[in-house]
Amino acid sequence: MEERGEGADEMKVSDRRRFDSEGHERPDAPPKEPKEEPKEEARSLPPMDFSTFMLSLATSAQVHLGVVPNPATGKQERRLPLAKETIDLIGLLKEKTQGNLSDEEARLIERALYDLRMMYVEMSEKGEHDERRKA
Repeated sequence: MEERGEGADEMKVSDRRRFDSEGHERPDAPPKEPKEEPKEEARSLPPMDFSTFMLSLATSAQVHLGVVPNPATGKQERRLPLAKETIDLIGLLKEKTQGNLSDEEARLIERALYDLRMMYVEMSEKGEHDERRKA
């Protein structure tokens, strides 16, 4: 569909719809844009379920505890307040999902909480010893 104005200024309007009013593809339709391929990293991610979510939170807590290197910097950084917050969040999820988890999920969250709390205590005590040596 084209319209032309009068005078020096002309305006051209092109119909870019792929299908006509009856649903048939128009022969002069613009080429179909190729779909973007999903990025490689998005394709390699596991499906998100409760266990994957829990493991993600546990790994985040380990990064904050300085047990696992920060993926952004590659360095081990200890941020105990953030670790405590993440551990508390896992504890809250355990409490709120009680009775709704499979046996495997319940064991996973219980084990993750135990391990993270023990790591937190160890890192907290280590931090206190490091502070005493500086004084």
